[in-house]
Amino acid sequence: MNVRKLSSTSLQNEIALENDCPFIYALSLMGKRWKPAILWKMSEEGCYRFSGFKREIPQISEKMLTQHLRELESDGLITRTVYTEMPLRVEYALTELGLSLQPILSSLYQWGDKAQKIKKDFG
Repeated sequence: MNVRKLSSTSLQNEIALENDCPFIYALSLMGKRWKPAILWKMSEEGCYRFSGFKREIPQISEKMLTQHLRELESDGLITRTVYTEMPLRVEYALTELGLSLQPILSSLYQWGDKAQKIKKDFG
């Protein structure tokens, strides 16, 4: 586990940039790899169960999925609902804030699709 010192200049600069720039703050909430994939799947389907994420994003480890779901919930982008039935059922859904990401995610998807095709044409 890579834990950065709270007093490190790099961490202080990162925090300052997130506080000063809405663009950087938004990117920090979405993450780099797994969070956008999780958010994209949820924007397509609505509610998801843990096993659904594992089926749709098989490359992600259970530990990483759990960590990112907790972070997304803590950031107010998703909700976690536990149904106390047998067997126990947990569902994740986008909050209003998370739903507001749908057009952005869709635009990123379309841009990425176009960029991949261009790269293949020149590659």
